[in-house]
Parts: sequence; C-alpha cells; structure tokens
Amino acid sequence: MTTPLVVVIAGPTASGKSALALQVAEALNGVIINADSIQCYRDLAILTARPTPDDERRAPHKLYGMLGPTEMLSATAWAMQAAQEITTAVAQNLTPIVTGGTGFYLKALMEGLADIPPVPAEIRAATQHLISKIGAPALYEKLTARDPVTAARLQPADKQRIARAWEVLEATQTPLSIWQSRPTTPPVAAHFVTLLLQPDRDALYQACDARFLDMLQRGALAEVEALLKTGIGEMAPVMRALGAAELAAHISGQLTRPQAIQQAQ
Repeated sequence: MTTPLVVVIAGPTASGKSALALQVAEALNGVIINADSIQCYRDLAILTARPTPDDERRAPHKLYGMLGPTEMLSATAWAMQAAQEITTAVAQNLTPIVTGGTGFYLKALMEGLADIPPVPAEIRAATQHLISKIGAPALYEKLTARDPVTAARLQPADKQRIARAWEVLEATQTPLSIWQSRPTTPPVAAHFVTLLLQPDRDALYQACDARFLDMLQRGALAEVEALLKTGIGEMAPVMRALGAAELAAHISGQLTRPQAIQQAQ
C-alpha cells in the first residue's frame, strides 16, 4: 500500500498560510485540515481568522469550529482526529492539506507524543490557582528545582507551558522531560511535505497590525462582547484568541480603544 502524501503548511500568524492552503487545495483537489488550536472553537470566528463561507465553497475544510468556548482539545486528541480526516481524504482521492500555527499539534501528528496520563481536574485547577497567586516566574523557579530539564526549555513568563509541566509533575510524580524522552509513534503513516512560510519580520508585523484593524472593522469587538454576555468568563479557553483579552479589557472599561488596539497588535 502506498504511503499517502500529506501537505503541511506552517508559519507564524498572518504569514499567508490559509491563502496558500486554498491555492494548493484547488490545484491538488485537496481538503484543508485545521491545525490551529484556536480555530477549533466555533465562537469568535472573526477574531480567530476562521475560514469564510467563500473559502469553504472553494475547498472542503475540516476540524474548524467544533469546540464550545470552555472545551479543551489536547494535542494528542487533535492528532487522532486529524489522522482520521487524513485517512478519509485519502480514501476519497483527496489530497490532505494540514495548516495552522499550533506547532505542538503538528508535532503530535507528524512525530507522535508521549502517552502522558490525563491530569485530574482538581490538580489542573490547583495549578491554575497557584500560578495566579504566585505568578509564572515563581512557579518556574519551583519547576526548575524539580524538573530542570523541562524548565531549561521554557521561558519564566511562559505561563501555559509552565503550568502544563507542573500539573504533569504533580499528577504523575514523573517529570515531563522523562515522559517526553520515551519513544513515540505517529497516529497515521504518511509522507509529510512541509511548506514553512517565513516572511520578513517587519513585513509580518505590519501584516499582523493591519489584520487586527481589519478584524475590528468586520466586527471582532462585537463578537467578543456578545460572547462575554453569555456568561463566558475571560479565562475560558476560547479567550486565548489573540486580541480577545485586550478587547475584553476595553469592554469592561480597563483600556481605551486605542490602548486595546496597541496592546493586541
């Protein structure tokens, strides 16, 4: 049996991944599979730069908008779903095109991840409480004492990854670095061809700034306000979308509109 070809398009925010994926899909009779953790959420479609209805008419899109605002999707769980979409696409003689900016998702699909047991909800909650109380740098110091290998790979302000390493350590009593050193198996056998977009940094910053202003013109502020009115808290996973926290701070009166725009950009 021939190993299927999977095109992977990666790169930073506003580098043109989605536009290129559409072009490749049209050229190769492809299906686009989302590898952006934030675009998995159905809310904040404008702010998360989800494909438009016109995009979806041009090519089939998978794994976009399937999560509620408070749901979480691990890299391993996403990779299993992506592997299924790849298998389905190949069976339909379509070219799988995986695109998105969540590098850990792509790693899980292409290389596999360590089989780390699920972290109990109470440990996850306790970790979030601890990091909000003492701050990421202080928890980083604690992590350094117990798992120096993992800590050496992180920045003291990297709140999300520090919390993850700490909760795994608390839940399993085994450092994350040990889990990650064990052999892994990708969830699908495929030949991955990767296109990495790396625009000039100054041009990329300008594109990011312009895109955020365009999002505001198309209603990003209103969609954040509508979501908050449903009772969704500012700590909900969907609120990790770039610019969501700043717009929420503007809505609550903590930031002026210009300040929110500047900080988000």
